This record gives sequence, structure tokens and C-alpha cells, in this order.
Amino acid sequence: MKWLVGILINAVLFIAIAGYFSESFILEGFAAAIGASFLLSIINIIVRPILVILTLPATILTLGLFLFVINAITLEITDYLMGDAFEIAGFGMALLASIIMSIVTLVLDKTLLKPTAKN
Repeated sequence: MKWLVGILINAVLFIAIAGYFSESFILEGFAAAIGASFLLSIINIIVRPILVILTLPATILTLGLFLFVINAITLEITDYLMGDAFEIAGFGMALLASIIMSIVTLVLDKTLLKPTAKN
């Protein structure tokens, strides 16, 4: 269930980022946002762990900040696989989008999606 909520959150974030950065982040609609979010989650399951292991020294040296670069790479892979329905103008925009998505997801996860304590 949390996976589906994450896909919906990412789709809404894609729409918000595409609305704010309309010239460098292009999205053809909500269906494309859902498709890109689903594809990004599959890429995060399959490709991201491999990238994290391969770039572990850089991640350690940058105290984890290199994970934003890995997230940007997964966004670029999503852009490539989605075709014209989901376009990111360049790596800088992908990096900015990954930072925004990480911060918003962290805030939502810690505030709204936090499991309630059972007494």
C-alpha cells in the first residue's frame, strides 16, 4: 500500500515540478506522470542499488550527497525510457528535481505518513 501512495506522491510532485519549471521539465498529463512515477519506482528497485554499490566511495566521501546525483541519474533514465511524454531538459534540472523530490518526500514521510504509535 505504501508503494502505491509513493507512486501517487511522486506523480503529484512531477506535475508540480513541471508546472513550476515549465520550460525545462515537460510532462504531457497526469497519465504520463503516473507512468513516469511507476517506471521510476521500478528503476529504483532494480538499477538504483547497483548504482549505489558502484558509487559507494564517492557517496562516503561526499557524506551521502552523491545520492542526489544517483537520483538524478534514475530520473534521466526515466526520461529516456518514457520518450516524449516525460522530458527533462538536462542533468542540472534532473539534479534539482531529485533534490526537491527528496526533500518533499522526507517531509511528507515524517509528518503525514508516519505510523501512529500503538499503546
